[in-house]
Amino acid sequence: MEIISISLDKETVTNLDSIQKKLGFRSRSKLMRATIDSMLNEYRVMEELEGHCDAVLTVTYNYRRKDELGHLLAQFEDVIRTEMHQHHEGVHMRVLIICGEAERIRELFAALKSGKMVRSLSASLL
Repeated sequence: MEIISISLDKETVTNLDSIQKKLGFRSRSKLMRATIDSMLNEYRVMEELEGHCDAVLTVTYNYRRKDELGHLLAQFEDVIRTEMHQHHEGVHMRVLIICGEAERIRELFAALKSGKMVRSLSASLL
């Protein structure tokens, strides 16, 4: 197994330590490996998509960044069939029902995942 180093701010380390204890991981390394495995699996599933696909994407974001998110989503109007949103104390959530070719869904997923305005993103693929 290779060793890699990362730098994290104190708040992130505190949050990770709390999650580690709550979930019962024996070490930070095991928690980080599980987190990375989850992310890799998410990308693997997305990469295996072929042909026409349907998906539900759930996005949370800070209200102050809503215009940035709206601009990004406007670039994918061809695949976004339905959109719902919910507001909660400065954090908003959008649920997007997506129908389109696999490559286009991957593009949207990648744009959201790398977008600085997005707090979290989850995908359910049909």
